[in-house]
Parts: sequence; C-alpha cells; structure tokens
Amino acid sequence: MNILALDLGGTVLKSALFDGDGAILRQGDCPSDGRLGGEALIRRAFQVIETNGPFDRIAVSTTGQVDERTGSIAYANENVPGYNGTPVRAILESRYRVPVSVLNDVNAAALGEGFHGVAKDAEDYLCLTYGTGVGGAIVIGRKVYGGSRGVAGEMGHLLTHPDGLPCACGQRGCYEQYASVSALVQRAQAVDSEVRDGQTLFERLDENIYLGAVVGDWLKEVGHGLVTLTHIFNPSLIVVGGGVFRQRGLVERLEALVLPKLMTSYRQVSIKSAQLGNMAGLYGAYRASLGSLIEGA
Repeated sequence: MNILALDLGGTVLKSALFDGDGAILRQGDCPSDGRLGGEALIRRAFQVIETNGPFDRIAVSTTGQVDERTGSIAYANENVPGYNGTPVRAILESRYRVPVSVLNDVNAAALGEGFHGVAKDAEDYLCLTYGTGVGGAIVIGRKVYGGSRGVAGEMGHLLTHPDGLPCACGQRGCYEQYASVSALVQRAQAVDSEVRDGQTLFERLDENIYLGAVVGDWLKEVGHGLVTLTHIFNPSLIVVGGGVFRQRGLVERLEALVLPKLMTSYRQVSIKSAQLGNMAGLYGAYRASLGSLIEGA
C-alpha cells in the first residue's frame, strides 16, 4: 500500500510517497501559492498529487487549525487568504476516490518526531514550533490530544503579558508576540539594521554585542511559556522546533532557564530540539493515515 503525504504550507508544499513499510519512494517540494489564497493552494496540491503515484491513500499535513472530525480548515490566518472553512478531505476524496486524512501541521510534526525522531521513546510530550508564530501540539499516550474539535494546542495564544502587544487573534499579550522568531527578529532589528532573519541574527552575534542581550531576553520569554505549560501538562519531554533551535547550545540555555523556575516535582522534564526538520510533518501525516492518532476529536 502506497501513501502520498502532503505538507501544505503558506509558502512551500512538500510531498513524499511512502510504501507500506514507511520507506520513501519519492519526495519533492514546490511553491505552494498559499499567499494567493486557499483555492490556489488546493490547485497546487492537485498538480502535485497528479504527478505522484500510484497511491492508495492521501495523508495531508496543513497550515491552519483543522477540524479533525471533518478534515476541514477551522481557522487559518492571513498567510493563506480565504482558507477558512475549506473542506480539504471532502475535496480530495471526491476527486481521487481514496481515503484522505487531514491534520494540522504542528500536530503532524509532533507525531513525526514521536515515531521517527527525538520523541520516539516518549509517551507524553509537548511539541512547540517557533517561527512566524508559535504552534503547539499535546501528545498523550503517543496520540495527539485534539480537544472537542481537534484544534487543541494553540500555545502561541497563551496569555503571558495581559494587556500587552496586540495579536492577530484579537487578544493582547499572546505568547507568540514575545516568543516567536518574528518577535526576536523585530527586536534585533531595533539594535542592528543588518539583521534580516534568525540566521543573520546569529551570524552577527560577534559583530554586535547588543544582540546577545536581545537573544537572552527572548529566551526568557520562551521559557516563561514553557514553565506554565509544564505545570499544566507535566510532560516528560518538550520538543522545540524551528530553525533557530538548531543553533548550538541554545536549547541547553533554554533548559537551564526553565528548570529552576519549576516546582521541584516537575523538574524531570527535558527539553530537546526537533530532529526531523522539514520532514517531520510528512512523517506525521503518513503515521496518522495508518489509524486514528488524534484523541478527543
């Protein structure tokens, strides 16, 4: 049985054709056209699907909140205009006449790390991705906890600064306004106009002593959220993803900030960097297609 996995992002669409044993037969990526809207993203998915095969199932990891009961987009931000409400599962099943599974990209990445990556020995763990915003997934008993509609885990909208910075969600003071890589870069640009993104920031640490303080303050913001989440979920492991956490020593610094702030009975948690990179969502989508790995949906 071959399973075609798709990872639908706002910028890039990744794909991998898996055989029944989980080996990758073919993989690729292309622009997703997500900035042009939900319809353009789905049209691009059609093109990718129709150049891969044969396949018996389609497994989708996608940006946006996913109603796991229906495989529809419950909420998507402005990165993919007009994506809200898109019935992804129904569209693909109607067109290709094969079973289709659809889940949120962070949930997919968490499952990928759980079965093939850094969390493969953990039963219960949290997975957070830091980039434009902050995404989150809750894994309990090696299954993603989805809540009543499959959309649990919006950790980026934990309120860490009441009445703080405005967020696109309509609230003020959300975690991602302080702990995302976008927030880090914005603060870094205020002290160094040469900083364009996370990569150039770390490349310029030796050139501008003020950038080190910016990174240190940002790590504290990341840590504040993780302390709260640890006290709520008591995980054995927290997986942090996003390119910034591939920087040498950064996860160790984060762990050193978080552990002393925890009650002693919670300090058995470890923090590790995600291992699978851009492949995590594809592996997780593939795994989810083999059976129900979302609890509560």
